[in-house]
Amino acid sequence: MKVAVPKETAPGERRVALVPEVVGRLLAGVVEVTVEGGAGEAASFPDQAYVDAGAQIAPDLAALYAGATIVARVQKPSEQELAATPEGAVLIGFLQPLTDPAGIERLVGRGVIGFAMESIPRITRAQPMDALSSQATVAGYKAVILAAERLPRFFPMLTTAAGTVAPAKVLVLGAGVAGLQAIATARRLGAVVSGYDVRAVVREQVESLGATFLDLGVAGEETEGGYARELSAEAERRQQEELEQRIPDFDVVVTTALVPGRPAPKLIPAAAVEAMRPGSVVVDLAAEAGGNCELTEPGDEFEHGGVRILGPTNLPSTMPFHASQLYARNVAALLTHLAPEGELKLDFEDEITAGACVTRREEVAA
Repeated sequence: MKVAVPKETAPGERRVALVPEVVGRLLAGVVEVTVEGGAGEAASFPDQAYVDAGAQIAPDLAALYAGATIVARVQKPSEQELAATPEGAVLIGFLQPLTDPAGIERLVGRGVIGFAMESIPRITRAQPMDALSSQATVAGYKAVILAAERLPRFFPMLTTAAGTVAPAKVLVLGAGVAGLQAIATARRLGAVVSGYDVRAVVREQVESLGATFLDLGVAGEETEGGYARELSAEAERRQQEELEQRIPDFDVVVTTALVPGRPAPKLIPAAAVEAMRPGSVVVDLAAEAGGNCELTEPGDEFEHGGVRILGPTNLPSTMPFHASQLYARNVAALLTHLAPEGELKLDFEDEITAGACVTRREEVAA
């Protein structure tokens, strides 16, 4: 079985689907791995590292895809890349099945068997394959680093000969994987941290990291996948009103409330931002889905009334080494599931295989 790893061509994408460390493990399972030349360079994995791990280096897509059974990517392929993908091959990557139906139809037309990493079921035995969580970990960490860089204040409390400097106050909205990592990172930097989530069940997780749980008196239910259920219009209104009163007390607000395939809930109205102290920072990790802040501009950074608002997109790609390392382990776990002992065996009675598969030859998977 041959696994092909192309170089990512999406604008700003620096990750790679497999790293040398993981290639070595796959080769031990009787899997052949071919990597397009330069595929790992942006993530600090040179071609020689792949060669040392036992992979083959292909000079172009034609050589890469010759005889390929599986294509492992990060981002979905462009139309040109899809045209070069072998018909009937298994394609693994972030294929955006909920937001790009036209792209899924193109996969169907090509006869590709698509496995979307964002569609991995959130069940215990699928945790090693959960790329949404691994990349959210990177995003949560980097969001706080960006905030610390932009904030014109220290994060920790400092006692100096010139007097004591008070620590920064940080609020993290959303206590999923990204939010919990943001809380942990802000705590490590010495800030006084509060966390908020409509799911009361995560309160213990927030407090276990040394943060204070911000209770707004608005509670919501949790879905089977671990996401927060959408609030009623009345509950959402009360949530915004409460946040508008509390947010001015904080120097940094990091928002992480996001459910795949849906517009991000609006948590922070413009009035709340305008009430914040000059120099404060908002980092909106839901920018790609419209943002949790009313003022967020996806992919942009600007100042509004003295408050810095960041709407970064694809933050994991800004830390490509570890983001690629984590993603590669997710891909390898899925490959091991789909091809035990190096032989592809697609069992669509299996919850993971059926859940992650978004195209099957001539049809879109249910």
